[in-house]
Amino acid sequence: MANNHEHSFSKGLTLGMIIGGAVGALVALLFAPKSGRELRRDIAERSGELYDKASVFAQEQSEKIGEYINEGRVRAEELVRNARQQAGTLLSEAETLISDARSRMSSAQYGIKDNISRIQDAARAGAEAFQSEMAKTRDT
Repeated sequence: MANNHEHSFSKGLTLGMIIGGAVGALVALLFAPKSGRELRRDIAERSGELYDKASVFAQEQSEKIGEYINEGRVRAEELVRNARQQAGTLLSEAETLISDARSRMSSAQYGIKDNISRIQDAARAGAEAFQSEMAKTRDT
C-alpha cells in the first residue's frame, strides 16, 4: 500500500516537474527580448523537446500500468485459486460430517428397532404369562 502511495507521489512529482519546466521555459521565451521569428523558432524547439519528454513519460507510465495490471491479474487468479481450494476443502469436510451423521443415525435406528423388538417380545411374554396365570386361577 505504501509502495503504491510512493509511486503515485513520484509520478505526480515527475509530471509536475515536466509541466513546470515547460511553463517556465515558455514564460522565459515570451518575456525574452527576441524578435518574433527567433521567438517562434525557440517556442517550436522547446515544444518539440517538451513533446519528446512527455512522450517518453507517457510510454514509461503506460509500461508501468501494464505491469500493474498484469500483477493485479496474477494476484486475482491466485485469490480465486485459493478460494476454490478452500471451498473444496470445506465441501469435503461437510460431506464427511454428513456421512458420519448418516452412519450414526443408521446405527441409532437399528438400535431403536432392536429395542422396540425386545420390548414387543417382553410384552408378549408378559401377556402370555398373565393369560397363563389367569387360566390357572380359573381352573382352581
